[in-house]
Formats: sequence, C-alpha cells, structure tokens
Amino acid sequence: MNGIAGDFSFVELLELLDTHSRMDLRGKTVLVTGAGSGIGLAISKAFLGSGARVLLHDINPAAADLAGELGAEFLAADLGTPAAVRDLAAAALQKGEGRVDVLVNNAGFQHVAKVEEFPEEIWTTMIQVMLVAPFQLTRALLPGMKQQGWGRIVNVASIHAVIASPFKSAYISAKHGLLGLTRCVALEAAPFGVTVNAICPAYVRTPLVERQIADQAKAHGLTSDEVVEKIMLEPAAIKRLIEPREVADYVLYLCTDAAGIITGSAQMLDLGWTAR
Repeated sequence: MNGIAGDFSFVELLELLDTHSRMDLRGKTVLVTGAGSGIGLAISKAFLGSGARVLLHDINPAAADLAGELGAEFLAADLGTPAAVRDLAAAALQKGEGRVDVLVNNAGFQHVAKVEEFPEEIWTTMIQVMLVAPFQLTRALLPGMKQQGWGRIVNVASIHAVIASPFKSAYISAKHGLLGLTRCVALEAAPFGVTVNAICPAYVRTPLVERQIADQAKAHGLTSDEVVEKIMLEPAAIKRLIEPREVADYVLYLCTDAAGIITGSAQMLDLGWTAR
C-alpha cells in the first residue's frame, strides 16, 4: 500500500472508513429556517458541503438568488404567520418527496425594550417566530422521521435559553420555551431513532450583532473591541465573538450518526459564560 493508506493498519483504515460513513449526510434533505444570512447561511453551507440537499428558507425573497448560487433550493415564508409556517412545512415535504431528514430551527430576531414598554404585537410575533413556528415545523416533519427510523432536529437557541438579561423579555421567553420544547420532543422521539438538541451560543459575529456593537460603541464612547470584551462578553471566559462557521460545524456534527447518543441537550457554545 502506498501513500496515506500505507501509514495505517487495515483495522485503522476500517475505523477511518466507519467514521467517514457516520459523518456522511449525502442523500439527506435538510430544512434550515432563517438561512439568508448569518448563522443560518453558515449552517446551510456546511450541509451543502457534506453532500446534503438543502432547503434554504428565508422571509426575504431576495435570498432566492443566493440559494441558487449555493446550489440550495429556496423556500420563502413569513414565520410570523401560522398559516405560512404550515405552508412552508408542506412545501418542504413536497420537495423532499414526503420526508425531511433534518430540521434546523434557526430563524429569529431581536427587540430590546423595558417590559412595560414592550409592544404587544412585537412580543406576539417574536414568540410565534422563535417558539410556535419551531413547534409547527416539528409537528409536521417529525412523523416522517419517525416512520423512517432516523431524523435530526436542531433548535438554534441561545445562551439566553438558560440565563436572562434585562430588556429582552420576549427573546428570552421564546428561547427558554424552545429549550423546553427541545427536551420534550427528544423524549418522545428517542425510541424512533430521532435526536433533538438545542445549541446555545453566546454572541456570534452576524450582521445583527455587528450593528449592536456599532450602536453600543457610539453610545458608550468605546471601540468595537471594548464593546465586545467589556459589555457583551464580560461574563465569558473567552473574550471574542463566535464565528458563524464554528456554530455551523457543531450543528453539522449533531446531525450525523456520530452524534447519535446526544439528545435532549442544551449544547453550550458560550465561551465559558455559564462556567461561573
């Protein structure tokens, strides 16, 4: 045997091949919500790189061009409308020929205000987008996963699924609820070969966070680096933003056979925030 293969024993080669097969997602259909930018886009790229078929969802129809460039299939829907979520699930099942193997509930947005000043309509929409819509999609897609004896659901929660911060009552309520939904569905789905997990990252370098940094820097007279270290990540042990690809790689791992023993969990991608 020559080359790289010559450096391994036959048993080691078999182990490498087995590891590769357990990380292989070719032939799987994946739905990623809120995938037009940021974390969702990075997750979509990671799945495409693994050979999976990706259904890229976003509220913005302009993301259709991006999906086409990447080799993904685009689905537009406003997750703030329950009927639109049901239509999205139906469209995903149709494109997947009756099944979707992996569901990544990523879509979300932020609004900051005191509780007594929080607009009720924004509260309701945030709960719908970040908690009710994941429930609706899970409800629609889980039966197919159960029937085939394999499936993966990853809910993109947040560090705020386990801790609170002031002025983010709707976001934190939705993310806490999403973690509860994760755990409940994991228990129901486990006997059918379906795992359900939540990832809980600290601040990720996305366009939304970059805008928050700029606003904070202007308000407090600080540099961008100082905002990240002294305000946003003061409780964290590692003083930097998480890159979207780092989150995407972890999501990809959770959706492989190699991660089949992990379910019902809150995976803390928090730079050591909750170690205190």
